[in-house]
Amino acid sequence: MAEDVVLVTIDGAVATVTLNRPDAMNALSRAVRRDLAAAMRRLEADASVRVVILTGAGDRAFTAGLDLKELGQDGLGAANAETADENPVLAIEQLTKPCIGAINGVAITGGFEVALACDVLIASERARFADTHARVGIMPGWGLSQKLSRLIGPYRARELSLTGNFLDAATAERWGLVNRVVPPHELLPTAQRLAADMATIDPVFSAAYKQLIGDGYATTFADGMALEAARGKAANAAVSATAVEEARAAVQARGRSQ
Repeated sequence: MAEDVVLVTIDGAVATVTLNRPDAMNALSRAVRRDLAAAMRRLEADASVRVVILTGAGDRAFTAGLDLKELGQDGLGAANAETADENPVLAIEQLTKPCIGAINGVAITGGFEVALACDVLIASERARFADTHARVGIMPGWGLSQKLSRLIGPYRARELSLTGNFLDAATAERWGLVNRVVPPHELLPTAQRLAADMATIDPVFSAAYKQLIGDGYATTFADGMALEAARGKAANAAVSATAVEEARAAVQARGRSQ
């Protein structure tokens, strides 16, 4: 019986999705792309899940990107013909819940794009990132050419994309590409602790705040400020003084415990 190429485990309010082709560097075969997109849609519909962690099996690769062996046999036409429902990056981006990328090894090209679809990135010391689109002769289609320059600046983005060179985890953290770098054995525990903190936020509020950050980031600063003012005014009008006082006390108690 064939082993599942995407594994999903749920512990309380946190789901962990694992790309499970370690012998193939967790390459994104059509089956992986399809199953990853389907897993994210199922978790989006599961009200008991509040946070998703995405990682790869083993310690060599988060994912090495599209399965070039498969593409060499089938051609790019098969990948280009995939529907929106089969697009794993779109499925991750459409999550209203936070998605933490636990980058356990290399994230290359399409794998880099999958990582950038996450909301927060925690990297193992073994993690490395590379955009080899230019070396393979394939244009990106999941957002890498636009996201990377906005995250680390156009000069650094051009350096990575026009050389295909690897970026080590420490430099990725210094450039602001990942939130933090941890030893390999601390990767999942760190992601799980962060997910547990996120899971304590009201899910409706968390989804609205995540959307506000994303919508504002996609526009100009001035328009983003106007968007925050409008949505904030509408949302805050429904918050009672009693709710604020109760929340204040809880925040203070949590602050003293940290």
